Amino acid sequence: MDAKQKTKITELEAKLAKYMPIYLEKKRQFRGIKHEDSLSELRYTQYMVYKDLVEGLEREIVRLKIGKY
Repeated sequence: MDAKQKTKITELEAKLAKYMPIYLEKKRQFRGIKHEDSLSELRYTQYMVYKDLVEGLEREIVRLKIGKY
């Protein structure tokens, strides 16, 4: 693993540390979608965005650590 990959992993881990608490809070507050309630649908969308962001960061970190990039 070269210095560039180590730097990239460090940056991704910093992003993960930033977004993981936000995701966990959104997950804790999420109680499902009440249809025809725009606020509920907005909260669901925000929850899913953070979920995808965190999962994507975790996948990329794992790939870099095992050397797939």
